[in-house]
Amino acid sequence: MLDANLKTQLKTYLEKVVQPIEIVASLDDGDKSRELQAMLQEIVLLSDRITLVERTDDTERKPSFSINRPGTDISVRFAGIPMGHEFTSLVLALLQVGGHPIKLDDAVIEQIRNLDGDYRFETYISLSCQSCPEVVQALNVMSIINPRIRTEMIDGALFQSEVEARQVMAVPSIFLNGEVFGQGRSGVEEILAKLDSGAGARQAAELNAKDVFDVLIVGGGPAGAAAAIYAARKGIRTGVVAERFGGQVLDTLAIENFVSVKETDGPHFAVALEQHVKAYDVDIMNLQRAASLVPGKLIEVKTASGAVLKSKSVILATGARWREINVPGEQQYRNHGVAYCPHCDGPLFRGKRVAVIGGGNSGVEAAIDLAGLVSHVTLIEFGAELRADAVLQRKLHSLRNVTVITSAQTTEIHGDGKKVNGLSYTDRVSGASHKVELEGVFVQIGLVPNTEWLKGTVALSRHGEIEVDAKGQTSIPGVFAAGDVTTVPFKQIVIAVGEGAKASLSAFDYLIRTSFDDETETVEEKVAVPA
Repeated sequence: MLDANLKTQLKTYLEKVVQPIEIVASLDDGDKSRELQAMLQEIVLLSDRITLVERTDDTERKPSFSINRPGTDISVRFAGIPMGHEFTSLVLALLQVGGHPIKLDDAVIEQIRNLDGDYRFETYISLSCQSCPEVVQALNVMSIINPRIRTEMIDGALFQSEVEARQVMAVPSIFLNGEVFGQGRSGVEEILAKLDSGAGARQAAELNAKDVFDVLIVGGGPAGAAAAIYAARKGIRTGVVAERFGGQVLDTLAIENFVSVKETDGPHFAVALEQHVKAYDVDIMNLQRAASLVPGKLIEVKTASGAVLKSKSVILATGARWREINVPGEQQYRNHGVAYCPHCDGPLFRGKRVAVIGGGNSGVEAAIDLAGLVSHVTLIEFGAELRADAVLQRKLHSLRNVTVITSAQTTEIHGDGKKVNGLSYTDRVSGASHKVELEGVFVQIGLVPNTEWLKGTVALSRHGEIEVDAKGQTSIPGVFAAGDVTTVPFKQIVIAVGEGAKASLSAFDYLIRTSFDDETETVEEKVAVPA
């Protein structure tokens, strides 16, 4: 199961274990149980602090295993074989159950410890899902801190009957005490906010008490991170308020074109961004959605939680999100057959019929990936021909289980009230309507900027992007913008980083040239800028 290199790395990690660990495996006579058994036996040989107990007569899911600290209630559980993206979750669980320090703020640890109630979480994942490990690891660490929280990772591909019974059609899907709790990427603080009803009000009060910022960046993606680093290096008071630090990068599978980094993936890149920002004196206010912008000498950013942050300058870097097709059935069946991430949700449709809407690079890549999992893919493109690169089109047309339909306008997504069962489209040449029977629809038609909250303030293009000049200045003095949310062409990570740096330098230039009557100390004096 584990190659020699992986064993060497794991053995090094397990040297950090300080408490004994007992792994209890629930097995049957199936092939997957034998695979899991082999992997666990290999792990046990790597540390004398780990023991293995095998059971066949219990009522747990099979194959599954728990990682326990003997003599305590500390335990986490995995149903399936946590390889792929989930191997990191396994390693962290071993270390944390084994007494390795948990890297969370003391206040967050105390908040988890003080949760009142009994919580049983079940998280359905796919091993190819890059968003799933964050949820699994968050719940694992919460259960280690507070044993009244029980958690189990479940590989949906191995437990298809449960997936069908519970109508799980997107991962990660989280169940709490048998009821749906949430879907999609969530970290410790996001989960805590849903469990602790008073957390939002406390956070809003904390934000309201903050002093005026010199630069406040709205958004925590590549543009926002670069802006924060450049501002903090100037020695001025810098803050970042973000709905989720990392932004859309968190949903990106492979990154192979960021100069100097040959290959990485979105979650790892997002972690590197956050670590770089935290190396400077930057006030990061995560999980806070901006609700409105109020111009003035001191610019105000109001959050959805009711907080008001004030700053002398603001950089808008709220990025973009997947564009929706806006047809009947899309919202009703979102996460119930309508999906936007083929890498994450594709394995849940193994052996089924799906459609991909969109004939650009993203759509064609999605169709190619899905063709290896599902029984049939129907790719629907609005235009008269596909827009993807020629090399991708050649690969697509070589696949026998893919049908390409061009000049087609999707008009409705159908379902039985619980999940998708079909899609209708109109032939834009003949005008004829057609219906395709299928179980899943993957929407891949580009991005839409996150600017709804800015309407009526900064000038926006007809596509909703923030209009900026060559220096990143918006139509409001002191308000700058950068990244995918702006009119700057070519939505690329490397371009967003450069634009974030430029906007930050422009904001600094604005600060040193602007008088703020309520400040006894000027920005020039703070950073010792020559007159």
